Amino acid sequence: MLKRALAVFESRDFRLMWAGACLSSVGTWMQKFAQSWLVYTLSGSAWWLGLDAFLGESPIFLFALVAGAVADRIDRRKLLIISQLVQMTCATVLAVLFASGHVRIWHILTLSFIVGTAQSFGAPAYQALIPSIVQRDHLPNAIAMNSIQFNLARILGPLMGGWALKNLGASWCFGMNAASYLAVIWSLLLIHPNFKPAPSALGIMESMREGIGFIRRQPAMKSLVVVAFLMTFLGIPIVVYLPVFAKTVFLGGVGMFTLLQTVEGAGAITGALVVAIRGKKKNLGRDAVISLTLLGLIMTGFALSSFLWLSLVLLFCGGIALISCFATVSSLVQLVATDEMRGRVMSIYNIAFRGGMPVGSFLTGGLVDRLGVQVVVASMGGTLAAIGLYLFFIHRKVAKL
Repeated sequence: MLKRALAVFESRDFRLMWAGACLSSVGTWMQKFAQSWLVYTLSGSAWWLGLDAFLGESPIFLFALVAGAVADRIDRRKLLIISQLVQMTCATVLAVLFASGHVRIWHILTLSFIVGTAQSFGAPAYQALIPSIVQRDHLPNAIAMNSIQFNLARILGPLMGGWALKNLGASWCFGMNAASYLAVIWSLLLIHPNFKPAPSALGIMESMREGIGFIRRQPAMKSLVVVAFLMTFLGIPIVVYLPVFAKTVFLGGVGMFTLLQTVEGAGAITGALVVAIRGKKKNLGRDAVISLTLLGLIMTGFALSSFLWLSLVLLFCGGIALISCFATVSSLVQLVATDEMRGRVMSIYNIAFRGGMPVGSFLTGGLVDRLGVQVVVASMGGTLAAIGLYLFFIHRKVAKL
C-alpha cells in the first residue's frame, strides 16, 4: 500500500517541487509560529490574533478570480516565482524590523496582507501546475503528498520556530523563512510542465465569467465549493486559537503552544498518509463527509476537555480528520476540472476553501475574548458535526461522488 502512495514520486518534476516546497513550508511555519505568538503576546487579545489571520487570508476574496484567470493565460511557473519573491521580500522586511526593534503590530498586519495577496496569485497557479507534472491516476496521491509536506512543516516549523524564538529571537524565524523561498524558486526553474496555457483572446472579465459558468454547469462542483467553505470557516479555529488554549486553558507558554501545534501537525500527516494510500478509488465523497463529521465531534471534545492527555489525543485525531477532509475534497475538485479551466476552477475553490479561514477567524476573535475559547470552539465543532450529518443523510450530492 505504501508503494502505491509513493508512486507519484516517479515524476522527477514532482520530486523537485515537493522538496522545494518542503523547505519553504518549514520556513513559513517558523514565521507563522513566531508571528502568532508575538501578536498575541504584544496585544494580549485574541481579536488581534484573529485580525492577523483575517488580513493574511482575505486577499483570496479580493484577487482570487483575477488570479485564476491569469493562471490560465500565462506561464504558471513564472507567476509562482513572482509570488515567492514577494513573500521572501516581506519576510526579510519583518526580520529587519524585529532586529532593529522598530516593529509594531500594524507592520505585521500590513505585511500579512501583502503576503496574502502574493499567495492569492500563487495558489491557483501552483494547484493548476500539479496535474501537468503527474499522471492523472496519481493526482490524489500528489495532493495527499503535498498535504504531508505541508503538515510535516507544521511539526518541524513550530519546533524550530519555538527554539529560535526562545534562543535567538523573532528576527531569526523571519530571516530563515526568507532564505527558505530560494529552494522553491530553484525547483520551479528546473521543472518542465507538460501543459502551458494557450494565448487567449478573451478579456479578464470574460475569462472569469467562463470559469464561473463551468462551476455552475457542474452540480457536484457547487456542493464541493460549499463544503470547502464550511470546513475551513468552522474547522480552522481549532488551529488558529491554539495559542489561546496553550495560555488560558493549559496555563503554559511557548513550550505548551509548540506541543499542541506539533501534535495537531502529526495527526495531519497521518491523515494525509491515509488519503495517499487510499489513492483514486470510489466513494471519495462519502469519505470527505465522514471526515467532516468526525472533525466537528473531535473539535467539540477537545474544546471541552481540560485534561492535557485527553486533549492531546483528541487534537491528534482532529488533525487526521481535518487533513483527510481537505485532501479528499481537493482531489475531487481537481479530478472534475479540465486543464484549460483548472486555474479558474481552483481560484473559485480557493475563495471558498481559504476564504472560510479569515471569515471564521475574524468573526470569532471577539467572541473568544468575551465567551472564552472553549465555548466558541465547542459551538463551531458542534455546528460542523451537524452539517456533516446533514450532508451524509439528506443532501447527498457530495457523499455520492
